[in-house]
Amino acid sequence: QVQLVESGGGLVQAGGSLRLSCAASGTIFTIDRMAWYRRARGQERELVAAATSVGSTNYADSVKGRFTISRDDAKNTVYLQMNSLKSEDTAVYYCSIDYRFTRYWGQGTQVTVSS
Repeated sequence: QVQLVESGGGLVQAGGSLRLSCAASGTIFTIDRMAWYRRARGQERELVAAATSVGSTNYADSVKGRFTISRDDAKNTVYLQMNSLKSEDTAVYYCSIDYRFTRYWGQGTQVTVSS
């Protein structure tokens, strides 16, 4: 059984930074893809950033240059460093991993950016 536990959300002023973490537990070997999604109120969930096991990353256009995804495979953990936060980044952020043809999701963590 794979479980994901997120941390690092909170309230921050516009222009500030936050770092989200997501640790996967269970019997895990190499995780194929680790990613962050978000869902703002009244909107659909969108991909924020993803990182594969071979080192490639991709980002939503709205966060390029401000957010950085990284992963620590020894700890089965994925991070999202968020800088220059804007009010439109306010959302619930979810981590996900693709492992052995199954996508697992975290419980979500709220990020609120005040203007």
